[in-house]
Amino acid sequence: MTGVIWFVQHVHYPLLAQVEMGQAVAVAEEHQRRTGHVVALPMAVEGLTTLALLARQPVGVTWYLPWIGAILLAVALGCTVLLSVPLHAKMATNPDAQVGKKLVATNWPRTIAWSLRAVVCVVMVAQMVNGL
Repeated sequence: MTGVIWFVQHVHYPLLAQVEMGQAVAVAEEHQRRTGHVVALPMAVEGLTTLALLARQPVGVTWYLPWIGAILLAVALGCTVLLSVPLHAKMATNPDAQVGKKLVATNWPRTIAWSLRAVVCVVMVAQMVNGL
């Protein structure tokens, strides 16, 4: 998800801000459809693996790292539900020129959370490898 969110932050959302108003609804609807195909499975796997790490911490992993990862995931998903989804809905129903810019601005908390989460995951994997 870290790679996807950086692509969205630097490529996709800035391009959405440039869509002509006459095409904004069609583009927004297609964006939602295609994005769902790309992120649904990885987000589900990420959620399940997060729960698994909380339920059964791997040997050698510092106890708080899975919890930090879970909090960062909650931030990313919370921002998705509370910020991104409503802006996408607005673009699909009542677009204006500022929606794309708002998507970029309000996407930063998700981008930062998933990036920090990736760091936490790398540290956990390193701890597991070094603990073997």
